[in-house]
Amino acid sequence: MSRELKVPGIAYGGDYNPEQWPEEVWAEDMRLMGEAGVTMVSVNIFSWALLEPSEGEYDFSRLDRVLDMLYAHGIAADLATPTAAPPAWFFKAHPEALPVDRDGRTLSYGSRQTFCPSSPAYRTAALRITRELAARYADHPAVVMWHVHNEYGCHNAECHCDTSAAAFRRWLRAKYQDLPALNEAWGTTFWSQWYYDWDEVLPPRATGAVPNPAHRLDWRRFCSEELLSLYRAERDVLREAAPSIPATTNFMVMYNFDALDYWRWAPELDVVSNDHYLRSTDPESQIDIAMSGDLMRSLAGGPWLLMEHATGAVNWQPVNRAKTAGELRRNALAHVARGADGIAYFQWRAAKAGAEQWHSAMLPHAGTDSQIWRDVVQLGSDLRALAEVRGSTGTARTAIVWDWDARWALELPSQPSEQLRYLELVRSWYEPLWRAGVAVDFVRPDADLSSYRLVLAPGLYLVDDAGAANLTSFAEDGGTLVVGFHSGAVDANCHVRLGGYPGAFREALGVRTDELFPLLPGESVGLSGGGRGSLWSERVRLEGAEAVTTYTDGPLTGIPAVTRHTYGTGTTWYLATLPDTSTLGALLERIRTEAGVQAELEGVPAGVEAVRRRGTDADYLFLIDHTGQGAKVPVAADGVELLTGKPVTGGSSVLVPPGDVAVMREPRCT
Repeated sequence: MSRELKVPGIAYGGDYNPEQWPEEVWAEDMRLMGEAGVTMVSVNIFSWALLEPSEGEYDFSRLDRVLDMLYAHGIAADLATPTAAPPAWFFKAHPEALPVDRDGRTLSYGSRQTFCPSSPAYRTAALRITRELAARYADHPAVVMWHVHNEYGCHNAECHCDTSAAAFRRWLRAKYQDLPALNEAWGTTFWSQWYYDWDEVLPPRATGAVPNPAHRLDWRRFCSEELLSLYRAERDVLREAAPSIPATTNFMVMYNFDALDYWRWAPELDVVSNDHYLRSTDPESQIDIAMSGDLMRSLAGGPWLLMEHATGAVNWQPVNRAKTAGELRRNALAHVARGADGIAYFQWRAAKAGAEQWHSAMLPHAGTDSQIWRDVVQLGSDLRALAEVRGSTGTARTAIVWDWDARWALELPSQPSEQLRYLELVRSWYEPLWRAGVAVDFVRPDADLSSYRLVLAPGLYLVDDAGAANLTSFAEDGGTLVVGFHSGAVDANCHVRLGGYPGAFREALGVRTDELFPLLPGESVGLSGGGRGSLWSERVRLEGAEAVTTYTDGPLTGIPAVTRHTYGTGTTWYLATLPDTSTLGALLERIRTEAGVQAELEGVPAGVEAVRRRGTDADYLFLIDHTGQGAKVPVAADGVELLTGKPVTGGSSVLVPPGDVAVMREPRCT
């Protein structure tokens, strides 16, 4: 059954928490939502204690009135199950459901997500309230989507209690069948870790030395799957009651969250949605927006929803920066450019009490006489003007390999360098492509790569045999594959691939490394042709490849640092260091040019982001000025600038005002 979100155009709104306010405020909310152009709000996310004041006793009267009021004002509801915040009475009755950290401390309730994901009592209570909610509102005309839970794993991705330990063992038995297979996979002959009884297997709790990496990796996989099982259980209850209403839960594809394998989660969602917040310390947060958006579009296989972001400052960083003039609008439209068919914020009305009282909102503490409110109203108008963009897709011929197993494994203890950070490494490769205006998708190692000309694997430390074979076959069949250092090093069980590095990719790359030379913080090595490498170096021997760049100083002087190899009918490249930004940019430009990958639009001034969405009958070119100076961007064909409605003649230029956005409707390219 097709389950599509039945909200026209680009959905617009945010989290609506009317329970935080007297009912006389609700009428003003409805009026102001209409003024802002709000079309959908998420409701009921943290209302469990109000809906079920004691076990089995329900009061839906407040939610009834809210949903009726939203429907009367033409505003759709993304109705949430309130299971991210169990009430105090639940924990009083079931203290065993509280989570335990790796040091053995039982955490208390008093915030949100303070439950053990493996707790039977929690699952029973969560499904009970979900079933009541579904039965009552399955046919309510305001409800257009189910919002299952909220930000799974944000605060309780891991629980180390005995209940979790038992669930972990059940998961391991299903995966390995018997203990000899588990012992082999975990390499338990090391440090006398051999297990003779399943009950000896525990979560990777705090211990005196470095934990077993395979043990720790399987634990991360288990934790992701355990939370996914909770999502599936609630979703299935909702589907039984309302088969045609789509279900979602909000992912957190952002810089500091890596708890869940979203490749595993995304196929389970009818609508893929994301929460995204910026770092105050990131001077070019627009790159993070772009990278996150590209990853979300790739997870969704097309358009997606931005379920949460901030109109201004958040409340949980050491310093919470307000957004500068025009930034609210640029940020939101940049997400649309990368495939978002809905823009929503946390939250509608800024809270006056509680843990998030200093988090910005669509309606700030200052009220309607504020810049945020004026920007929110303007954005609503912009999104109405962009309604036809809905459903259009990306245009990438370049892919970057992204894998949560590889991320988890790379950042385990006892690596050759603790300086390796997966997200930072991937972003360092993504950034030059972003600056060049090259469209990028993200892919799993085992994805269908037939639509791409260029595939980059910046940090694929762990790769299973199937993923490695898929990537090397892509090159063998005529594609261009670029592999970064320390990739292919271990298999799916975190066992080192013997015979030299880069392990699984040695033959395809035509190189062999016998020794790694990670660099100290602040240390760098010279590279022939100019530039310097940082973070990593290694002693590479050519076995069919040619040296493109060599080290010019240090213990590896004269040794290849970047290589190129003809493999089958394609080409492979290996980067055995991290070149500085300009050097890496020039190298990737050479590689993509040879691969036949072009920018979305030629002649775009530096600092102007150009992104294209491809529709059925037209293309939509988003031009975003990050310089604050404005720009004129040449266009080849006649079109219309959608935000102003002005026609643009082919061969002329479209004006992007300073710090602003222009969106061109163009004839569809083939």
